[in-house]
Amino acid sequence: MTARTTSAASGSASSTPASTPAAAPAPAGSASPSAAEVAGAAAVGPGSGQGRRGAALGITAYGLWGVFPLYFHLLAPSGGFEILAHRILWSLLVCLVLLGVRRDFGFVPALLRSPRVLAGVAAAGMFIALNWLIYVSAVLSGHVTEAALGYFLNPIVTVGLGVVVLRERLRRMQWVAVGIGLAGALYLAVAAGRPPWIALSLAVSFAMYGLLKNRLGTSLDAVHSLAAETAVLTPFAAVVLAVLAARHETTFLSAGAAHPVLLAVSGPVTALPLLLFAAAARRLPLVSVGLMQFLTPVMQLAIGVLVLHESMSAAHWAGFAVVWLALAVLAADSVHAARRAR
Repeated sequence: MTARTTSAASGSASSTPASTPAAAPAPAGSASPSAAEVAGAAAVGPGSGQGRRGAALGITAYGLWGVFPLYFHLLAPSGGFEILAHRILWSLLVCLVLLGVRRDFGFVPALLRSPRVLAGVAAAGMFIALNWLIYVSAVLSGHVTEAALGYFLNPIVTVGLGVVVLRERLRRMQWVAVGIGLAGALYLAVAAGRPPWIALSLAVSFAMYGLLKNRLGTSLDAVHSLAAETAVLTPFAAVVLAVLAARHETTFLSAGAAHPVLLAVSGPVTALPLLLFAAAARRLPLVSVGLMQFLTPVMQLAIGVLVLHESMSAAHWAGFAVVWLALAVLAADSVHAARRAR
């Protein structure tokens, strides 16, 4: 999932669009598309040929993110840090290939000349890396359903960040949605006897990533953004792999012939849905893009329960239902606001 999608769903009432926070990429997603890539979306009708193609591209992108638990489950016995390191390095390689084919390295000098933007990219990279690590670790430890909850909570956390950090004004129904979402999270904490730390960590880390991306206000497109963030994270990834190798804990060449291929595929797996999403966002209204994002956690929840056989108590289903009610209120408010703006 990408940072721009949730801003479409949450639609702050702030009078300054640039201050609206955005939540990425992704469940276990990636860098967000630029404002230029989504700016034309509001002018494209979903019933047009472009709109239908955009819907197909968007559903494909969110569908790929939705089956991420199955892919990361295949990467065992690799641990979370090893998978994170490989994902960073292989994603950077994919970006470099794409940039080379496009002969598109012109953004690099401008990025290096702007310490503020470079620092923002570095901070965003750290938050998305943290999000990736938590998500992969959740999948490997059998907590896919709680990870899905994190991405259901993400739009609500994003709206909350807009109020706390950016001092934005919310519409009445947005306040209602935030209140219901908080009640759902509190209920789940009481029912489980502990806060849903994985879900909350994923929601907050991805919302912070989106907030940083939004505040940067750069014109980096999806590939530029992913390339810059993974480049900043590359020294960390190299150190992680070096430490694992020194401790004889790396699995790249010791877990079967297919394992190196599966780890290397993490690059295309990260980049492909991001590029599909960027193409979809240019062809669809932002509200459509925002509402479509919920396909991902729904699929992940279904995979966790039906495929990976994670247990869900009645209390957990009830807590999820409360969160879904909050999202329904938020989505309805977003659609209503978009219609009034036409």
